[in-house]
Amino acid sequence: MAEKGKKFLHLPYTVKGMDVSCSGILSNIEKQAPHLISSKQYAPEDLCYSLQETIFAMLVENTERAMSHCGSQEVLIVGGVGCNLRLQEMMNIMSEERGAKLYATDERFCIDNGAMIAQAGIEMFQSGTTTPWDLVTCAQRYRTDEVEVT
Repeated sequence: MAEKGKKFLHLPYTVKGMDVSCSGILSNIEKQAPHLISSKQYAPEDLCYSLQETIFAMLVENTERAMSHCGSQEVLIVGGVGCNLRLQEMMNIMSEERGAKLYATDERFCIDNGAMIAQAGIEMFQSGTTTPWDLVTCAQRYRTDEVEVT
């Protein structure tokens, strides 16, 4: 639907340091959508377009900040959202402006972060880091910046 949207609605944009918050955006759009659509000020496609553009801009900003902090000249897009061609386009624009290279994985590997998690596991194992099975846990909301990288 976002591809068919044309009219942009300004939405809350929340990036603080390396954190992105979408709760304000979603609450805002859920509250406004019924009136905006029924009054014909915006079509559903416009709201999807606005959500996509705002959230992707936040992700691009965060990625650029991370590249700057790490001195990286490469971006790798993975996960389900990595399939989105608009996100790839926006990341590519930012990368080109920085003289960096964007890598977008084949769609077959973008369905979820399973491939990324498996690769991280291989890297950790090869570096000598292992966890005994009785200490293995699953944390749904584990923050990537809390992962020790060896």
